[in-house]
Amino acid sequence: MSGRGTPLARLRGPPSPLPRHPTLVHALAGAAAHPSGVTFVDLAERETHHPWREVVARAARAAATYAAWGVCPGDRVAIVLRTEAAFLDAFFGAWWAGAVPVPLYPPVRLGRREEYIEGTARMIRCSGAALVVAGGGTRRLLGEAVAMARPPLGARDAAMLLDGTSGRPRPEAAPGDLGLVQFSSGSTVAPKPVALTHGALQAQVDALTVLVEPTASDVLVSWLPLYHDMGLIGGLLGAMSYPGPLVLIAPEHFLARPALWPRAVGRHRGTISPAPSFAYAYVADRVGDADLAGVDLSSWRLALDGAEPVSGEAMRRFSARLAPSRFDGRALRPVYGLSEAALAVTFAPIGGRLEGLRVDGVRLARDGLVVPGTREVASVGVPLPGFEVEVRGEDGALLHEDRLGRIWVRGPSLLREVLGDSEATSRALVEGWLDTGDLGFARGGELHVHGRAKDVVIIRGSNHAPEEFEAALTGIPGLRPGCAVAVGYQPAETGHETLLVLAEVVKGGRIDDQALAARATLAVRERTGVAPGEVRLLSPGTLPRTSSGKLRRREALRRQLAGTLSAPAPAGPLQLMAWAARSQLAGVLSRLRRERR
Repeated sequence: MSGRGTPLARLRGPPSPLPRHPTLVHALAGAAAHPSGVTFVDLAERETHHPWREVVARAARAAATYAAWGVCPGDRVAIVLRTEAAFLDAFFGAWWAGAVPVPLYPPVRLGRREEYIEGTARMIRCSGAALVVAGGGTRRLLGEAVAMARPPLGARDAAMLLDGTSGRPRPEAAPGDLGLVQFSSGSTVAPKPVALTHGALQAQVDALTVLVEPTASDVLVSWLPLYHDMGLIGGLLGAMSYPGPLVLIAPEHFLARPALWPRAVGRHRGTISPAPSFAYAYVADRVGDADLAGVDLSSWRLALDGAEPVSGEAMRRFSARLAPSRFDGRALRPVYGLSEAALAVTFAPIGGRLEGLRVDGVRLARDGLVVPGTREVASVGVPLPGFEVEVRGEDGALLHEDRLGRIWVRGPSLLREVLGDSEATSRALVEGWLDTGDLGFARGGELHVHGRAKDVVIIRGSNHAPEEFEAALTGIPGLRPGCAVAVGYQPAETGHETLLVLAEVVKGGRIDDQALAARATLAVRERTGVAPGEVRLLSPGTLPRTSSGKLRRREALRRQLAGTLSAPAPAGPLQLMAWAARSQLAGVLSRLRRERR
């Protein structure tokens, strides 16, 4: 228990390293001299390789095309592409043209058509994008979103980016220039446009390089989407900056065939590969012995676990599943970060234990105190070079270790602003410190994260992280793994907050299965001591998610209370054709309006 002799919850990393490049645009130019490159792996494990010199040459050609389309230095370019070579053309070509890339997610949940159109139009609008670049198939579905957002230069097919015949010289990007607009995940609020300078991106990549200590033998393997920080900054930009070999798998291919990930690591002698906890559990459940036949994972030295609450159980199951393939569990390393900090904030020490700190969940929820118990909370380590972390109370005062509070961060890769929203910027940044919106505590100089402040469930005066209740559903037959949310709300008839659990059933399961709902209720009560007021079973795909796949608890509750929480509409060939037809008509009308201006 904390007292006057307990250290303050203030953590500091080592000093920031000296910049390895003036900006990552300069790093891109230098990568052309390196013999390695980017390899794309498809669903059938066919591979396409692009040396860095080719990536750079294509970027210069794309920059010439951007200029021909009317893109000027400083303009923002929305990029809606999957994990493919065209993404590299569009992203690096924008940098080479002096423009600012804005990666957006392609339509992955086709049954949520209206939701995707409205969300994409909002992101194009609030990012101030002058142009939208998309792949042929995706572009045919974007007409309505583009028509609603009205970017001045409209939308173009990414396949045309290489039509430029003459390359352009590298622009003189400065550290203070805007280098990237990436959207926050939107798990608790609508995704925010996070404005990051070239200097912030360089500082983040340099800090990661100090921690990872890459060598000539390192190979980075990733299936993470390129429209989010972990896959984009930690994967693509990290490999390009070093530079070194990068192996990319499309996220939809990983979800369809999770064995692609460890098989690619083994085939390419991969050494570094990140993922969120759900992916480690997914591999443990879905990858069989036949998938791993002949696979040697002894080269895998860093398996980073972040982007969502870290699960020690998922890491242990993954380690046990891949142990016959010579995977060393000591490679697993929890990390913590957020888009507003570019990517990472803390890293767990290499070779740490997979067993997290065991605390009394009741005391933590009721009193905010860390005392021994049975609930596992993983350490996410110590701050990156140049970073500071503090845990503060609701009044802003610095807490002692072993006290639960809000996590504040200061460091060289923080956002410049929430683009176009001064109020949101002033709420997030206070005297150079970022209010992460996350809850956690410090113990022994390391940070432990305990969920989002806005997701806290208050039951009888005690603050519970929703993950406590959701974890209790793990392994219950009939429920989809990782597809449940726990939320608190006040029914009108009772006037006090109660626990509501919304859980998806497996494909073919019944949403009126009272016995399954009763098993879920019992599991939550036995593990947490709190009985849900209601467990509602849902059809697969009903729960709303962010573009990175995180569950949106508050949005799920809003839809539940509004009576609009329902399964996605069918998305077969006919529905897709109708969407494309409506999109193309909207695109034609939008283009005619631009031409009349």
